[in-house]
Amino acid sequence: MLLLLQEEFYGKQLILADRELVEQGCALGISSVGMPSVVLPITPYRPAMDVVRLTMVTLTQWLSLCVPEHVEECGAALFVMRSATTHSDLMLRAHEQGVQTSIIHNASILTAVGCCGLQLYSFGETVSIVMWTDTWRPHSYYDKIAANRQRGLHTLCLLDIKVKEKSVENLIKGRDIYEPPRFMTAAEAASQLIEILELRRADGIPASELAYSDDSPCIGLARVGMETQCIKCSSLKEMSTSDLGSPLHSLVIPGKLHPMEIEMLRLFATNSTWFDAVCKNGC
Repeated sequence: MLLLLQEEFYGKQLILADRELVEQGCALGISSVGMPSVVLPITPYRPAMDVVRLTMVTLTQWLSLCVPEHVEECGAALFVMRSATTHSDLMLRAHEQGVQTSIIHNASILTAVGCCGLQLYSFGETVSIVMWTDTWRPHSYYDKIAANRQRGLHTLCLLDIKVKEKSVENLIKGRDIYEPPRFMTAAEAASQLIEILELRRADGIPASELAYSDDSPCIGLARVGMETQCIKCSSLKEMSTSDLGSPLHSLVIPGKLHPMEIEMLRLFATNSTWFDAVCKNGC
């Protein structure tokens, strides 16, 4: 439906471009200077988006907060998550081809996370929590959360997405068969963080040296910026069984809380008695 509406709005045929096409096919698009404009809208899976405008080549990543005048000005616009390596690569390739670029800043979860009441300048390094498999269970992000907590800083956890990905078997056999889309939930992320705690305890690390506990507060955010936006503050243990609804989700592990932040988080706390006790004892 969205695609049809955009085709009607721009008066042009739109082609859905997945990550594979953007990453592997961008060189052809960028080198096609002088060819008719082609708009390739890519459905965004994170709200952290910027707009990169190419004056002589057109690839478009659709975001609900679009700037249509730039499409008219350039023939089209390239909407990308500027913070990702893929988008830096696109810009570098464009410059190599002599294509001028400019960035039009757009909405980002890196700033929108402030809707939960935490002050942005109190956030430390952002981490990504990936979906575990039977043979791959990385947890290096724990150390980054620990480093942030030691400095009293909050941690924004970006949760994994799996879109148009192939199974190991299909990769080996070279088959273009893709797995169904999957989006990590705040509950899944909290569960993995708790499992990491269990591993650390099994290694003999005392509770006083752990970055957090099962009862530590966390904030789950879902569909930030939408009418159905959901924000929930609870313990990690409770979050691990919570249902925040449809994607996309993010998770925040707070550090030292300012009194104003405490007042704001209380608005989203599932249990105000628990929350006040945790804050009194120190998060």
